Amino acid sequence: MHCPFCAHPETKVIDSRLVAAGEQIRRRRACNACGERFTTFETAELVMPRIVKTDGTREPFNEDKLRSGIQRALEKRPVSVEAIEAALGRIKHRLRSTGERELDSRVVGECVMTELRQLDQVAYVRFASVYRSFQDLDEFRAEIERISDPECPADDHPQGHPYDA
Repeated sequence: MHCPFCAHPETKVIDSRLVAAGEQIRRRRACNACGERFTTFETAELVMPRIVKTDGTREPFNEDKLRSGIQRALEKRPVSVEAIEAALGRIKHRLRSTGERELDSRVVGECVMTELRQLDQVAYVRFASVYRSFQDLDEFRAEIERISDPECPADDHPQGHPYDA
């Protein structure tokens, strides 16, 4: 790290401490040339992948858009704010852990489907009806039968994506 006083390229760390509930590291440094002391803060930069929509356009990951879609599905359902935030955290972690710079919007939709299926089955069917573009009652019935079967995992349907709105 360059010294902010004399721009010398070498400094030494005198002390390091965790701050902000362990989210940052505070470091006291001293310049090897001029001896001045200064403080730096280090945080992890967690970059979310860009989302590739079905029409091929790309957009930055938008946590507010994700939260809004989940909250719409869970409207008037008995699910706590803490449970919703935990689900959002798991989705973001899953997306980041792919290591990809870009992800298809379908991946985001399937992550949401997985979380909603665990949180609330009514919300899951609501979201699925939009995400999978249900056209009639038979499609609703089929989805309800599918989630009623504990052996059946969530299917991978390629049509419709929450990011394509």
